[in-house]
Amino acid sequence: MNKALFLREMKKSAKLLLLFAAVITLYVSCIIYLYDPETTEMLNRFVEVMPELMAAVGMGTIAGDLLEFMVSYLYGFILLIFPMLFCILRANGLIAKYVDGGAMLWLTAAPVKRRKIAFTQMTVLVCGILLLLIYTTALEFFIASLLFPGELMLRELLLVNLGLLAMHFFLGGICFFASCTFSDTRLSLAVGAGLPTLMFVFQMIANVGGNLRWIRFLSAFTLFDPTGLIAEKTGAAMGLIGLLLGGLLLYPAGIAVFCKKDLAI
Repeated sequence: MNKALFLREMKKSAKLLLLFAAVITLYVSCIIYLYDPETTEMLNRFVEVMPELMAAVGMGTIAGDLLEFMVSYLYGFILLIFPMLFCILRANGLIAKYVDGGAMLWLTAAPVKRRKIAFTQMTVLVCGILLLLIYTTALEFFIASLLFPGELMLRELLLVNLGLLAMHFFLGGICFFASCTFSDTRLSLAVGAGLPTLMFVFQMIANVGGNLRWIRFLSAFTLFDPTGLIAEKTGAAMGLIGLLLGGLLLYPAGIAVFCKKDLAI
């Protein structure tokens, strides 16, 4: 790994990380603050009255305890969308933007191998995802402990967020592979942003149920099952492993494609 390049790119990541951390802080604080018997009962009524609409945005579960409440109102939309946006924006800026702007030629002209450059950029993306998810976990536990001491079990929270990390690790792999494959940032974004977004839309449609429930098999989001992870179900654990394996295939594949591509543009 190139240390100078890594530090430079992590500084660039800091602005996006702070932005998304601020947004996540707002939503997590508000949702946990809303957890009380009256509010929970009111929101559960919404689920009963408008099950399709609430299910479409991942809020179709009737909440019982605090973690179930958080899973229902944070993990079906908020904590999927914002880290995904970070993956899309950062992955595109790490490879494709350099190639499209011609700056990658200067990087590769230095006595540094392409593989080392690509591996460094990959590490920047993965570290960014990891930092964002670690912050989210610490924030959730801190706010919950402050407002509702003893209500949130750390072990169960860690299980859910491990699944969330695997989900975004996989999504980051898609975005990174697209960034390494396409020299045009528009094409990189079209695939890197388009594919995760399309899968999320498929998941929303599947959540509604009915005749289109089968469409969930076209979405990687189906593999992330927070409720199943809390209950320690085998299927949820297999989904987590599948996401990790998918990411472990996509990142090296992206590096391999980048090492062979023609940069004389």
